[in-house]
Amino acid sequence: MEFLRILIRRVGYAAILLLAVIVLNFIMVHLAPGDIADTIAGDMGGATEEVMAEIREDYGLDKPMLVQLGSYVGGVLQGDLGHSYFFNQPVTKLIAERLPATLLLVISAQLLALIIGTLLGVISARKPNGITSHFVSLLALFGYSAPVFWTGIMLLITFSLLIPIFPVAGMVDVTLEGGFWTRFWDIAHHLVLPTITLASIFLALYSRLCRASMMEVLGSDYIRTARAKGLSESQIVLKHALKNSLSPVITLAGLQFSAVVSGAVLVETVFSWPGLGSLALQSILARDTPTILGILFFSALVVIVGNLLTDLALRLIDPRIRNQS
Repeated sequence: MEFLRILIRRVGYAAILLLAVIVLNFIMVHLAPGDIADTIAGDMGGATEEVMAEIREDYGLDKPMLVQLGSYVGGVLQGDLGHSYFFNQPVTKLIAERLPATLLLVISAQLLALIIGTLLGVISARKPNGITSHFVSLLALFGYSAPVFWTGIMLLITFSLLIPIFPVAGMVDVTLEGGFWTRFWDIAHHLVLPTITLASIFLALYSRLCRASMMEVLGSDYIRTARAKGLSESQIVLKHALKNSLSPVITLAGLQFSAVVSGAVLVETVFSWPGLGSLALQSILARDTPTILGILFFSALVVIVGNLLTDLALRLIDPRIRNQS
């Protein structure tokens, strides 16, 4: 019952935060220099003053900002994100078409970074002065210092051109014919390089943090007691040390979720991945305000939900914070 009360409170906080993000995004985008009506008219090849006035009236750009803001927030609450100036489609439809690709990339990269990073951290913590520990340190240094777009370009050159075992771009092979499993493996094949690229920097962070946390836990009194009782090393690591070492890693994963989503924009651009990142780049270049706001809204929604799930996961894993407000 206490956990349910905390869940309802956290969801309420998340809703308030999301509303604040919607308002802030709208104000910042509309305070940017330039006239949106000029952009719309530019796509038409120019327009007279009368046509410009009609454009402002049709899109509600002639109204005060507070009125536009109220109309936009009301539309968002009803699931209407507006109409794209550039793509001439509802923004909700555009995002619905691109969102699965971005979620697939982001979740795959986050899971890969968490699993491999935790595994390397545990292995290196057991032998702090071993070769694996030094390898993890070098991997962390390289992964954290290398820009994600540079890593993507290097992987693209290496495994798409020099050693052509992975696709160059896109999410599917449009010439491929077959059923579900054929399509599944084709998408997985295209997903390998973007996932490794996006996961590289976060894998380094998680491995270092897990290593430090595991070393601290392995030196605690209850671990020495477990060894004195004759428990095997695998039982000590898996049943006692690992569970208590995961809390800071999961916390960091939640805090870094926004960085994963923003990093996906660069990765999608490098690999021509048809997700929200590619859509965002096109919308920014075209100054398609409704689409930009819609992408910002969904990005904020993904980050807030990710942080909420991280908080709940921590409460389920660590009994010490389960009922804390």
